[in-house]
Amino acid sequence: MTTTLSPIRLVIALTCAVLAAGCVNQTVKSSSVPALERPSNVVNDDEVLDVGVAILDPGLGELTEEQPIYPEVRKAESTFIANELTKTLQDVGAWGAVRVVPDGDQFTDLLVTGEILHSDGETLELAVRVTDARGKLWIDKSYTAVTSRYAYDSRGSTRDPFLMIYRAIANDMLLVFDSLPRKDRVAIRQVAELRFAKTFAEDAFSDYLTLDEKGIYHMQRLPAENDPMLERVRNLRQRNYVFVDTLQGYYTGFSEEMYNPYQEWRKLSYEEVVAQRELENQATTQMIAGAAAIVAGVAASTSGNEYGNVAGIVSMGAGGYLLKSGLEKRAEASIHSLALEELGQSLEAEVTPRVIELEDRTVRLSGNVQDQYGQWQELMADIYAAEIGALVSDVDSTSDLND
Repeated sequence: MTTTLSPIRLVIALTCAVLAAGCVNQTVKSSSVPALERPSNVVNDDEVLDVGVAILDPGLGELTEEQPIYPEVRKAESTFIANELTKTLQDVGAWGAVRVVPDGDQFTDLLVTGEILHSDGETLELAVRVTDARGKLWIDKSYTAVTSRYAYDSRGSTRDPFLMIYRAIANDMLLVFDSLPRKDRVAIRQVAELRFAKTFAEDAFSDYLTLDEKGIYHMQRLPAENDPMLERVRNLRQRNYVFVDTLQGYYTGFSEEMYNPYQEWRKLSYEEVVAQRELENQATTQMIAGAAAIVAGVAASTSGNEYGNVAGIVSMGAGGYLLKSGLEKRAEASIHSLALEELGQSLEAEVTPRVIELEDRTVRLSGNVQDQYGQWQELMADIYAAEIGALVSDVDSTSDLND
């Protein structure tokens, strides 16, 4: 009797054990935020470096079914994350002006560029590069942070759930800065100014810098401080800073308007991602259990014993139920994916960038931020050409008078 009943006991034990295992799934996460490091020494004025944080690449190049991406949401995140990183860098106290800039085509002392590799409310992964004006690479690495549901439970909190990733980047940047000797910090500022000057007067400033085969700029000499062309370039650069500061106001306002709906989307996305993973785990477990139960049932039913036949039928029935349950949970997980898509579409409607208009003199700039910045660069070239033309005319007039 004992031998005859063992298949039944085996099937029941197997079924219960696997079902029990499928019902227990607990994930514990840590969202530890590192302290924000401060400069080890007082930074001299001529060593202070300005930082440009370019709008991130949204990472839309490789779309997969496994990681649903909502393009308009990612584009909005690209601006939001750049602005959050900018605020963190401003808190360090080691940098000069820290600005969000439209793209990576900038001649600032330090340029931060990056790409969003993954963002779903639970996990944020960024690929980040930091280079100085000389072309030397400071940082080239990926940063990943995983937050918990408690990060979204703080009522009225404006602390970003992924503050840890911004601080990690800021601390790494400061570490490199602290390791640089004074001459390198000063050289970075000088090269940034000369590279800006070359964009408007290639011939006049071509002899001051050389570019080696590795893409590194080397300074050969400096123009005289009273060089009239350098003075005009500096005035133009200040105007450019004013314009970029105007854009900064737009980016800040955009991020503030985006904050509440974006955090709500992150929270709901977090819940959907976790729920989907839990369902997929349960579905896999139950399908494995179902297959195992069916195999055990077939073995029992072919034993030639009456009790074994009964056990086999029971086992195969339980296995079929588990397989059906697993497939149903997979279908439910698919519903959660659709819910994520709907959330992304609702956010897209709320955070679509608004059209802004800026005026400089009698020039009206329109379109999105990138369009306006492109128009501004063309305007700067016109301004510089007009001022240099006036400078040449003054020199010619002085020469005629002397003659």
